[in-house]
Amino acid sequence: MTDIPGHIEDLVTANRILAHERVLDSFGHVSIRDPGRAGVYLMSRARAPGLVEAGDIMAFSLTGENVGSSPGKPYSERFIHGAVYEARPDVMSVVHSHGPSVVPFTVVARPMRPLMHLCAPIGDNIPNWDIAARFGDATNMLVTGIDMARDLARVLGRETMALMRGHGCVVTGSSLRDAVFTSVYMEMNADMQIKAMAMGEVTYLSAGEIAAVRSGRAGFTLERAWEDWCARVGRRYIPGAWDYGTGFSRTDR
Repeated sequence: MTDIPGHIEDLVTANRILAHERVLDSFGHVSIRDPGRAGVYLMSRARAPGLVEAGDIMAFSLTGENVGSSPGKPYSERFIHGAVYEARPDVMSVVHSHGPSVVPFTVVARPMRPLMHLCAPIGDNIPNWDIAARFGDATNMLVTGIDMARDLARVLGRETMALMRGHGCVVTGSSLRDAVFTSVYMEMNADMQIKAMAMGEVTYLSAGEIAAVRSGRAGFTLERAWEDWCARVGRRYIPGAWDYGTGFSRTDR
């Protein structure tokens, strides 16, 4: 495999992982904020995540303009990522997905809540953005402009994730590994919650338990999962090359 800068390699790996773990299918996308330019983010051209390669990665301004090479057509919903980065300087990675276990929670009154410790980072106050509330009932449900995306970012607020009515969700992370970890366990939590609700009343994590898990989740936890996921998708794992403070590779190899 051609040696490429670590953050690009890990972004490709993130696409493969999210596809393998059934968070993304032929659609959906993941991005990172550019390591050297806070006003730029990196993501693949419009391609199925399981097929993404280094040459597919493009650079965009926060309003969605291409500011680098053009290997192909960009995702039409790339605006989601830029608007979140614009509103949230603390966010270093964004995932947009349409998980089949998550979507049901976007169309019912019963909220999605964490019930297992590893799922705690999704939070206990997950907002649900309805595109029709501001843009009417004649859209195709896609976030295809910066105004729509900024409205979604407004509803997301300071939370880790937001649902999107009849569509999917957006997940944020302090690093690429963080966003991928949360996205995988979000989909797992949604599946478990549907099953648990069918059995009876559910005991969810308390606010204190959620806070404790969030504050105690160390880099080692993310690395342990990342190494395993790399093996599952046949990608190279690079130990000790990750800066947990910024979410970007310390070295370009």
